[in-house]
Amino acid sequence: MTKATRILPLSALAVALSLAGALFVAPAQAEKSDRLKPLTTIQNDAHSDINSDHTELTGDVIVTQGTMILRAEKVDVRQTSDGYYLAHATGTADKQVTFHQARDEPDEFIEGSADQLEYDTRADTVRFIGHAVIRRLQGTAVVSEANGDSIMFDKRTEVVTMEGGKTSPNPGGRTRTVMMPRAASAPAAPASGVSLKPSLNLQPGKQPS
Repeated sequence: MTKATRILPLSALAVALSLAGALFVAPAQAEKSDRLKPLTTIQNDAHSDINSDHTELTGDVIVTQGTMILRAEKVDVRQTSDGYYLAHATGTADKQVTFHQARDEPDEFIEGSADQLEYDTRADTVRFIGHAVIRRLQGTAVVSEANGDSIMFDKRTEVVTMEGGKTSPNPGGRTRTVMMPRAASAPAAPASGVSLKPSLNLQPGKQPS
């Protein structure tokens, strides 16, 4: 049984943001045109098994679709009868599966990592499974982060569903979100005499005082 389930818009992190009182940019989707582009696989070594509707690759595999880049030790790709793809990616004990994709906003990105990953091109969803982490970046700066046992990311709506459990990196298997105030991720402004906190950590069951 999972410890907790939380559904959050990635760009605003839903209720947590309203509790924090922080200011964030308006929502924007992951690169919308990516889902219409070809799914390409690259592998550096090891074994491959390919037939008309099923491809299994192992050995430092890279899967791309537009700006989306998925890296894993093993990837199993199946084509559905209506022409979409279901990809299941697996990492190793030393190296997780990683995911990276541009957003429609300039110089903004989504990235994540987990022990396993499921990518459904028809539903346009990514599920991170086991020690899961997902972040939104502005350039190289982390604007928001969520982690837990597993995370479902809907790329069309940018809604994140988090679940706690035994592989969550947090105490008690809980989920966790971290939000950076806008001033911490935006370019420096002239000093105003007001002291700004660089970050704010929230945990389930706790509200800022």
